[in-house]
Amino acid sequence: MKNLSEFVKERRKEVDLTQEEFAERAGVALTVIRKIEQGKTNLNMDKVNLVLTMFGHTLAPVNQKEIEK
Repeated sequence: MKNLSEFVKERRKEVDLTQEEFAERAGVALTVIRKIEQGKTNLNMDKVNLVLTMFGHTLAPVNQKEIEK
């Protein structure tokens, strides 16, 4: 399973966008894209979801009980 930083970076490159272009299209600051691609862990979930929405994905909190099923 790819981590978030690998996924975003690879998908961004697949659509041939720079970080700046991608940030503009996703409606987030360039620093958000850089933090995600660098694997930073202190990220705003709403901003991450704006980025992931560009690829038809979102993140949601996971309930531990759901994992144990």
